[in-house]
Amino acid sequence: MKNSINRYSKLIETIFFKKYVHGSKEVHFIREDLIETAKELNMEVPKNLGDVIYSFRYRASLPESIVKLAPNDLEWVIRPTGRSQYMFSLSNNPRITPNQMLAETKIPDATPGIIKKYAFDDEQGLLAKLRYNRLIDIFMGITCYSLQNHLRTTVPDMGQIETDEVYVGLDKKGCHYILPVQAKGGSDQLGIVQIEQDYAMCSIKFPNLICIPIAAQFIEDDSIALFSFETSKNGIVISSERHYRLVEPDSISSDDIL
Repeated sequence: MKNSINRYSKLIETIFFKKYVHGSKEVHFIREDLIETAKELNMEVPKNLGDVIYSFRYRASLPESIVKLAPNDLEWVIRPTGRSQYMFSLSNNPRITPNQMLAETKIPDATPGIIKKYAFDDEQGLLAKLRYNRLIDIFMGITCYSLQNHLRTTVPDMGQIETDEVYVGLDKKGCHYILPVQAKGGSDQLGIVQIEQDYAMCSIKFPNLICIPIAAQFIEDDSIALFSFETSKNGIVISSERHYRLVEPDSISSDDIL
């Protein structure tokens, strides 16, 4: 993986500086640039071109030569702009990370034993724990139902996007919600670009529902951070964050439930 990241870094760095103009806030490129630049560098063309983009969104930082060109309080991110089209763009909140000072809430673990035995610590394992423990319901305070896994669709000016899971919700007043969920396990990190994509998807596919994007991140195997988002004059912001720890029911004391 380290060798791949080093190779990807050289590739993405070369593309950026071929197209960057001093003072630019956006730098556009296309997927074909990855192929052409790899050949120019006498580098093996990555078999999975999408993994190059994915790596710098959720796993690795962009090369330092790119990072230092961002103004104070801003960072470069890679956003989709259409089918096989992307741009480096400045953002004030590119990564979503759990607040280490936030208290945890203990939840009796309702994950079936056979699922716990074979589940990985990846996004699929995380989505399963959210579902079996009804953590989306608990977090949002409304009744939620899983509508679809891995919803893939095309959004204008973004191209194809994928949402890990989509829930619909119902509150006590009868209001209907659409809750797109992005999940990250292992060493992958949540990114604001996914939340932007979810907002865009919901505005097209579910225009009459109240959209509240949600992000989930493993802190540890049985500790999960959940975030909800809203839009503001400063763009997308976190509206709520909670941490839940899944525990055996008999380990919850009377103090934990008062």
